[in-house]
Amino acid sequence: MQPENEKPQNFSIFIIIWVGQILSIFGSAVAEFGITLWAYETTGKATPLALIGVFYMVPMLALSPFVGVMVDRYNRKLMMMLSDFSAALISLLVLILLLNGSLQIWHLYVTAVIAGVFQGFHWPAYSAAISTMLPKKHYARANAMLEMAGPASGVFAPMVAGALIGPVGLKGLLIIDLAAATFAILTLVFVKIPQPKISLEGISARGNIFKEAMFGLRYILQRPSLLQLQVLFLLCNFFYSIPMAVRAPMILARTNNNQIIFGSVQSAAAIGGLVGGLLMGVWGGPKRRIHGVLAGWAASCLVGVVIFGIGQTTLIWIISSVVGTIFAPVINGSNQAIWQSKVPPDLQGRVFAMRRLIAWFVLPLSNALAGPLADQVFEPAMQSEGTLSKVFGSLVGTGPGAGMGLMFVLGGGIAAVIAILAYTIPSLREVEQRLPDHDEIQMQPATG
Repeated sequence: MQPENEKPQNFSIFIIIWVGQILSIFGSAVAEFGITLWAYETTGKATPLALIGVFYMVPMLALSPFVGVMVDRYNRKLMMMLSDFSAALISLLVLILLLNGSLQIWHLYVTAVIAGVFQGFHWPAYSAAISTMLPKKHYARANAMLEMAGPASGVFAPMVAGALIGPVGLKGLLIIDLAAATFAILTLVFVKIPQPKISLEGISARGNIFKEAMFGLRYILQRPSLLQLQVLFLLCNFFYSIPMAVRAPMILARTNNNQIIFGSVQSAAAIGGLVGGLLMGVWGGPKRRIHGVLAGWAASCLVGVVIFGIGQTTLIWIISSVVGTIFAPVINGSNQAIWQSKVPPDLQGRVFAMRRLIAWFVLPLSNALAGPLADQVFEPAMQSEGTLSKVFGSLVGTGPGAGMGLMFVLGGGIAAVIAILAYTIPSLREVEQRLPDHDEIQMQPATG
């Protein structure tokens, strides 16, 4: 057994991969900032931005069961490289269209489909790789570090993108993204990621790709506590993601397209996520991980969504963003640690892919609903003479962006209530006690 004060096995390899991911996510955030501004300035509507999310999510979720099988069957490092390669390819395609003067909104829908297909490999492969690189006691910290990659990049990406978009334009931001994705691929080329040992359950799950794809679903259905955990994420994700899909248009609508305020609020959210990741890295999360999941969801939705919607000033948006996103690494790091402890490493690709399908399959629907709800229902209703302005005007104000602010209050409030009510379900509340850890299950060396 490894002493507590020693570094975990393969920690240096994990750090190399982590640095590459920080740079890759930074590049993607820089490009996304520029594309968001370009799309909103081109259309002036929330719907096109929300639809990009729909075209990204649908192929990712539809292929998730088969992607999970591939992650378990084949070299996980290659699967990770494939997702980074897709990011570089997409930046290159958008850059070529932009240089030719032919970039249109529908092109972003097409590239979103491509991204959804290949980025589907990213999360299952990276999540499963942690289980083979690091001992169990470091899962929460490692997941927190991966959670930090986005916020750490997001702290600087909006500022860098906002400063550079004037002199270099969207094409310069895309070149940064292309270079960052290339660097991430190179970091993976020179590291070794162990393949998992084969478990008894892994042997019993072997078969054709369709049988193996459905194994992840059967595995979860046979464990009610894990199924309930995913239903919780399904419901919270649905009500959380509707307002989040119109976050950028709401800020821009309420500030007359002020790019500096938009960038500042985005950076504030990233700072909160970074602080939360650092906290989890040092603390390691609560001993009972389920508290990190349930209490984290409730706090994040109340502070980061409801108060954000009520707020009508940059200061409130910044404070709400910082405090609300502090809980994101706590939620995700705690949840990941539960799953990585319970599911054998050689099954994690297909189980995690199906797990994501359950938790995320409503996201295309929420993204598809968000734009029309904002443009056709809530925004007109929250103008000065709108049907809802007399009821909610004192809470979220009236005028441009107020309807989307009300969407934040309603969506965040419902998600918070769901997380609180989840505490009343014993099998969910006691998931860590009711299921054995995977290292209590007999394993055997891989063959072949």
